[in-house]
Amino acid sequence: MISFLDGEVVEKGATRVVIGVAGIGYDVLVPTSVVAKLPAVGKTTRLHTRMVVREDSMTLYGFSAVDQRDLFDLLTGVTGVGPKVALAFLSVLRPAALTRAIVNGDAASLTVVPGVGKKVAQRVVLDLAEKLGGDAELPSEGPMADVRDALLSLGLTATEAGEAMRGIEADGREADDILREALQKVGR
Repeated sequence: MISFLDGEVVEKGATRVVIGVAGIGYDVLVPTSVVAKLPAVGKTTRLHTRMVVREDSMTLYGFSAVDQRDLFDLLTGVTGVGPKVALAFLSVLRPAALTRAIVNGDAASLTVVPGVGKKVAQRVVLDLAEKLGGDAELPSEGPMADVRDALLSLGLTATEAGEAMRGIEADGREADDILREALQKVGR
């Protein structure tokens, strides 16, 4: 299994790049967001990868971060979502927005992805909400939801945000106070 590639950007396309490593050019399919962040041709970069082996092909998919690759793995585990659709999810939605939509049960916002209809979007939410830290105890409105959104925007995964918020009660407090308490738990 190829976990990552450190090498020179040889070619860049809309959804693929070629990374040169020790005299070998690896053709890697990537989300459009990754292509936008890659350095210019001739510069070095690191891509976290996942190889998908099929009967008729071996395809390497690349991501800018491990969290992005993990989200790709989760998406491809959902019935009806193959690697190309998972790549489309990560091209259209940022990982934090995608995770937030899944955790909040917002299947409608997932249908903006090409190739994803209402049924597939609902299946993604159903299969992944719990795995991504969805918690029925957390409200979708109010200060607790604001705190969860703030933690996600700070770069925490949904699971990390859920852990940071576990055991915290709103008790009529402002979101800022709750956020401070949750952030203290993050460093532990």
